[in-house]
Amino acid sequence: MLLNRFGWLIGEAWSVSRDVVSDEAWSVIGPLFPASRSTGRPPVDRRIVVEATAWRFRTGAPWRDLPERSGNWNTIYKNFNRWAADGVWARVLEQVQSRAYARGDLDWVASIDSTIVRVHQHGATLPRDTGGGIELQEVRA
Repeated sequence: MLLNRFGWLIGEAWSVSRDVVSDEAWSVIGPLFPASRSTGRPPVDRRIVVEATAWRFRTGAPWRDLPERSGNWNTIYKNFNRWAADGVWARVLEQVQSRAYARGDLDWVASIDSTIVRVHQHGATLPRDTGGGIELQEVRA
């Protein structure tokens, strides 16, 4: 089992076929999303929002470039953003990971090679506090 950038498990039982979330995966994650309000504008199908969000993160495209079949890009973004602020995506990831761990499909071992960990370009020139009042190159009297 692999965990992709979006946080979905990819494997035999859990698959995201291009833009479409499988029925099996949706049966697990669907109930984790908030219910539609009964007042106001007609609700957007939660599954369409999830599939459009998956498409956006898979392609790296801007929100405005969502396919027309997804509906209004701004509606998709607002739902994504509201769910992120409410912790819905974190709960979805937690649920998927806990199910995979219970099945023995998830290994928590991670390896980071320090040769690829670099400072961001904006952090390279920031002033640093060395902890001392005297710089090493200054001569003490």
